[in-house]
Amino acid sequence: MTAPTRQTMRLLSPRLQTVRSSVSTSSCQWRLLSTRYSDPARHASAARSWASSLGVEAKESTSGPQNPYVNTINPWEEERAYYARRTRFALIGLTGCIVGIAVVCWRINVEAEKNQQRLREQQKHGSYQMEAPEDGNLKFQGKEVHVVGAGDGKRIVAQGPNGDELELVETGTSYVPHFPRTIELPCSPDQGVNGPQEGYTLIGLGIRTVFYFQVYVVGMYIRTEDISALQSKLIRIVNENASTLIPAEKEQLEKRLLDPVESRQIWMELLKTPGIKTAFRITPTRSTDFSHLRDGFVTSINARKAEARSEVQGQETEYDSEDFGQAIQKLKSIFTGRKAPKGSVLILNRDDNGALNVMYQPKWDKQERPVEYMGTVPDQRVSRLIWLGYLAGSKVSSPSARDGIVSGCSIETMVM
Repeated sequence: MTAPTRQTMRLLSPRLQTVRSSVSTSSCQWRLLSTRYSDPARHASAARSWASSLGVEAKESTSGPQNPYVNTINPWEEERAYYARRTRFALIGLTGCIVGIAVVCWRINVEAEKNQQRLREQQKHGSYQMEAPEDGNLKFQGKEVHVVGAGDGKRIVAQGPNGDELELVETGTSYVPHFPRTIELPCSPDQGVNGPQEGYTLIGLGIRTVFYFQVYVVGMYIRTEDISALQSKLIRIVNENASTLIPAEKEQLEKRLLDPVESRQIWMELLKTPGIKTAFRITPTRSTDFSHLRDGFVTSINARKAEARSEVQGQETEYDSEDFGQAIQKLKSIFTGRKAPKGSVLILNRDDNGALNVMYQPKWDKQERPVEYMGTVPDQRVSRLIWLGYLAGSKVSSPSARDGIVSGCSIETMVM
């Protein structure tokens, strides 16, 4: 057999060193395991001797050239480092998103608070000033908008081509700049929307917001001939023998209408009084649909049901009956499968018996769109709970609307 040449030995020497190192390490581990429980005293001395010998071998192996065919990187450590990098990048991105959302919500909240504060001050002093682009104030339902006078005597009117005028009130938002001070609604749904009409006067308005985003502008109207009846009932709440209220009594009435408990008691009595017709006019500030509006009404109804149940300590209430559930289903069937674009008008009219009449007017598009009758819910409990959702309780659907309505009720003329 031919003896190996010097060149062959030189090529084999790095691989022999690598194999020798792996064999030494394996045998070291085996010996340590075998003596771990059989003789603990020998285990410590053996570990020290093997550690010293391994240190020499490791030093010798590292001093020579590395074998290119042996992967010295632990796969588990490599995978762990990969996921650690991904975790760091994910945390950085999550932190950035949270900070960005917080900044945006803070800015929106600041602007919303400024608008609401300005609107409350304007309602309190009986004047309205709004920061909105001028092109948003040019027309209202196809009529030219004009500002007459200035200061407390300023009037905003929408003038039609025939010279007819409609007085407007600023809402405090540029999405829906104006609301009419008076509206005309059918006397009875049986006679249709084109039948005899009767006038309603605005009491107060506000903006409904969800997560700091404006959803719609809502205003409460009362039949003009019922203003004196409502006014007299509100006066007797504070002073049974008075015909008018002094400023201190007006402030007392306003506080009671803003109190979560007393406001519910007051409006429950007023809404149970027959002969007074009221209405809510709702105009979306962004495109939505009837299902979203319906869900909002149902949520408000459920909240008022929970309040009524808490007052009787969990006992059965008038809202737990089967016929009331059928009335809720009737309400849901009215608000199905239709869009409600920005600028359209939804009317919730409560007649003198408490029945809820729902009407809708599509958005104006270069010409007047007729008002459509959508349906009626005869059960007066449904309209009562929807009204209480805007007027009474600790959490109302629109705090700014409730404040505007309370301010309108405390003014002796009942008109903003």
